[in-house]
Amino acid sequence: MPQTYAADLSSMAQAAQTKAQHGIAAAKQQTKSEPPLCPTDDENKVMPKTKTFSWDYAWRSGVAGGVAGCAAKTIVAPLDRVKILFQASNPVFAKYTGSSFGVLSAMKDIYGHEGSRGLFRGHSATLLRIFPYAGIKFLAYEQIRAVIIPDQTYETPLRRLVSGSLAGVTSVFFTYPLEVIRVRLAFETKSQGRSPLISICRQIYNEQPVDKRATARLPSAPGPIGEAVTETAKAVEAVTPRKGLVNFYRGFTPTILGMLPYAGMSFLTHDTATDLLRHPSVAQYTTLPKKANHPPGKPAALRSWAELCAGGVAGLISQTASYPLEVIRRRMQVGGAVGDGHRLRIGETASMIWKERGFRGFFVGLTIGYVKVIPLAAVSFYTYERMKLVLGI
Repeated sequence: MPQTYAADLSSMAQAAQTKAQHGIAAAKQQTKSEPPLCPTDDENKVMPKTKTFSWDYAWRSGVAGGVAGCAAKTIVAPLDRVKILFQASNPVFAKYTGSSFGVLSAMKDIYGHEGSRGLFRGHSATLLRIFPYAGIKFLAYEQIRAVIIPDQTYETPLRRLVSGSLAGVTSVFFTYPLEVIRVRLAFETKSQGRSPLISICRQIYNEQPVDKRATARLPSAPGPIGEAVTETAKAVEAVTPRKGLVNFYRGFTPTILGMLPYAGMSFLTHDTATDLLRHPSVAQYTTLPKKANHPPGKPAALRSWAELCAGGVAGLISQTASYPLEVIRRRMQVGGAVGDGHRLRIGETASMIWKERGFRGFFVGLTIGYVKVIPLAAVSFYTYERMKLVLGI
């Protein structure tokens, strides 16, 4: 009898232990299967670095970025054409600058003389440039961010700023020649005569400044020989190199300087805005429910209106921070289309703009820049995030 009683107690203990183990396992399984109460509950989880650095993730993020860039640029192409004409001080459209309805008047003028295709002049070159540009930019940002910000403990505004700036510089380096061609196409008007793409490329390649050393050989050349030698040295320094592929990098230095604050502030502002929109107090209104195939470690996607707002604010702030350098870049890029082709440096271009219009000259076209950049950035970030969901990254 005692043995039977002891056996019953042992059986009951084993049963209780087995039940407890099953309960713990079930609790763990339930914890894994249930989504967090809000998108920030699992904020310590990040995308595995091995997946981010994989070739599969790289090409998918590149394609998503390229599609996003093309979609955004197509929407704002007419505004972009007018903005370039204003920034580069095209003489035909100078009368429209400073007017409250100058943008609409300029667009009406273009449509009247060139038709609807005139509003998209240079857009084919834009798409050829923007797909690799945007693809490389978003791809580089994902890769650089994974290195600089390996986990949430390193998530700081400065690291986000640096990641975005480096991504922007990387994309510009590989695609800048296409940007110069696009600006030159957009700068021309029908009254000035149209040039085919190949002709534009040949013209940029062969552009040479006026040889200022020739004045030193003229009988009427003023000043002593020493001054002539000094001026010759300055002229050589200003125009070297004279022709070749380097002409496709007109304004490259101010572009880099402008891209550092633009891309950096763009990604920093967007990431910060999305964090605020995913805050637990508003997450139920701004985020979409996670699907079964949602990538692990990735926060819930924002609703359409929230993502568009985050992108628009990012574009607004980044445009303001970098616009003066963008104006200088445009003037340098069209240097061969106006004047004697003299290769102006940053300081010379800035001085010229200051003498022409003063401080406001560095913000010519900023209004249309705002009108363009808000939908541009909003559509770009929105399309990129949605393409990432479609491609499963």
